[in-house]
Amino acid sequence: MARRRSPSNLGLLFDWHAEQAHQTTMHLDRPFDVAPDAGTTFSGPALAETVRELANRLGAAGLRHGDRLAIVKDNHYDMLLLAAAAARLGAVPVLIAPTNSVATIRALVEKCGPSVLVAGSGVLARAAAEDVTLAGSGTAVVAIGAATEGTVRLDDLAGAPRVPARPRWDDEPMIVTHTSGTTGVPKLVVHSANSSLGSFAFRVESQRLPFLTSRREDVVASCISFAHNRTLSWTASQFTLAPEKLVILSDPGLDNVTRVLTEHRATSVEAMPNTFQRWEELADTRPELFADVKRFISAFDAVHPRTVRKFLGTSRRRFPVWAWGLGQSEIAGIFANVITRRAVRPGKKNTTDATTVGWPTLVRVKVVDPGTGRRLPRGEPGLLMVATKSRCLSYLGEEDRHRAKVVGDWWNSGDLGERLTFGRLRLIDREVDLIPGTSCIELESTLLDRLPHASEVVVLGVPDGPPVPVVCMRDDRLDDHEWRRATAGLPELGKPLVVPWDDVPRTATWKVRRAQLREQLLGTTGALGSGQWT
Repeated sequence: MARRRSPSNLGLLFDWHAEQAHQTTMHLDRPFDVAPDAGTTFSGPALAETVRELANRLGAAGLRHGDRLAIVKDNHYDMLLLAAAAARLGAVPVLIAPTNSVATIRALVEKCGPSVLVAGSGVLARAAAEDVTLAGSGTAVVAIGAATEGTVRLDDLAGAPRVPARPRWDDEPMIVTHTSGTTGVPKLVVHSANSSLGSFAFRVESQRLPFLTSRREDVVASCISFAHNRTLSWTASQFTLAPEKLVILSDPGLDNVTRVLTEHRATSVEAMPNTFQRWEELADTRPELFADVKRFISAFDAVHPRTVRKFLGTSRRRFPVWAWGLGQSEIAGIFANVITRRAVRPGKKNTTDATTVGWPTLVRVKVVDPGTGRRLPRGEPGLLMVATKSRCLSYLGEEDRHRAKVVGDWWNSGDLGERLTFGRLRLIDREVDLIPGTSCIELESTLLDRLPHASEVVVLGVPDGPPVPVVCMRDDRLDDHEWRRATAGLPELGKPLVVPWDDVPRTATWKVRRAQLREQLLGTTGALGSGQWT
C-alpha cells in the first residue's frame, strides 16, 4: 500500500497520486496546451504520465538538474504540469502569468536567467509584434504551438529519451511564482519543498475538516490563476482527499463557466474574489449552476459581502458556507473566516466587515505602528506582521528587497489591519492604498451593496482632494439620483468615473492595478500610502 502522506516535492506529487488506492479524475474546460490531442479527461495515471513525458521533452531541450525553467503561457492547469516536470528533473520552474505586459515578461525572464524558456504561441506572437526578444542568446526557447524564429516546438520533442527523477533536497529552492504585481513588476517568490508543500500551513487543507474540505463524492471546480502558489496547495490537498471530480476552469468568461458547470454540477467552487464578483451576473440569471454548491472558496484578496450573499443564496444546500482566506505568495495564509448566510444577511449590523474579519491561520500575527514598529493594542490600526514557517526563501534577483521586509521572525505583509475581540483580525487596506480615516474595502463594499447593477467599484485615494470612485456598471450607465442615494451618509467622495469592466487594468489574479488605473484616469501616480512594503 502506498504511503498516505503526499510528498513535499512537486516533482514527485503526480506519481504518488497515481499510486493511491483512491484517486481523482480531472475534467478540463479545454484540452491542455501541452497535450492538445489528449482530450479533456485525465485520470491520475494519465496526469502522471503527462508529467513524465514533459520532463523527457524538457531534458531533450537542454534542461538539467539545478537549472531554471521559465514558463509563460495562457492560463491553464498545464502550467503546473510543466512545473512538476521541471521539479522532477531537479530544475527550478519559474511560473509567469501571461497577463503581464511583454516588457514585464521580458524583465521577469531576465531576472530569473533560465537555461530554457517554455512560451505559449500567443505570448511569442505578442513579443514579435512589439519587437521584443523574451530571452537572451544563452536560453533555449521552446514554443507551445506554432514555432517562431529561433524556437523549437514542444511537440517536436515528443518521444525523447526517458529521464530519471532526480528532485532537489527539500530545503533547496523548488519553485518560483510571482506576486500579483498591483504596483509594478511582480516580485519572484522562491519557495522550497519545506516552505511550501512540506509546511503544516499548506498541509492542513489535506485534512478532512467538516464543511471545509473535499469528500469523496464532491465535484470540485477551480478557476484561479494557475501560475500562482495557490495551485500547489490545492493540488496536494485534492490529490490526498480524492473527490470524485476535479473541474478546471481556465477561462473565467461567463459563457465558458455556464457551459462547464452545466455539464459538471459542482459541489465546491473556488475562484478569485473579483472573478466571483464578475460572476454575480450568472448568480442572478443562472442560479441553478450553483444550486448544488455547499462550499464556495476565495483567497488572494478581500471579498465583498454582496458577492458572498448572492452566491450563498443560489445554493439549495441546507448549510452552504463561504471559506475566505487572506494570504500572500511569500507566506501562504495570514487569516481566514468561514461565512454563513446568517453572517451576511441584509440589514445585519457591521455586515461590511463580514468578509474582512478572520482568525490567524496557523501563524502568529501582530499589529505594529508603521513608523516605530511598536506593537499596537487592540482597536488601533497598523501594519500586520506575520511569523510563519511557510515563509519564502527569498525574492529571486531582489534579495535586498526581501531582507527589508523581514524583522527577526516577523514578515511585514504591507497590509493594514487591527486586532479585534476574541483574537480576530480586521483587514483595512493595503498600506499603499490607504485613505486616512476610512477603508477602501469598506467604502467599496457599501457602494456595491447600494448599487445592485455595479460589477466593480474601486475607490482611489488622491493627495489633493476627496477619494475618487471608479464604477463599472453592467449597462455602463449611472444616473445622478442613483449615485446620491448610494453615497448618502458616506465620507465625501469625488465625482464618480464610469468605466467599462474590460477597461480596468488587472493582474493575473484579477486584482485591480490601482496605480495604473489612477494614472490612466487621473493622469497621476500620486497615492497617499508610502508603498514602502509592496
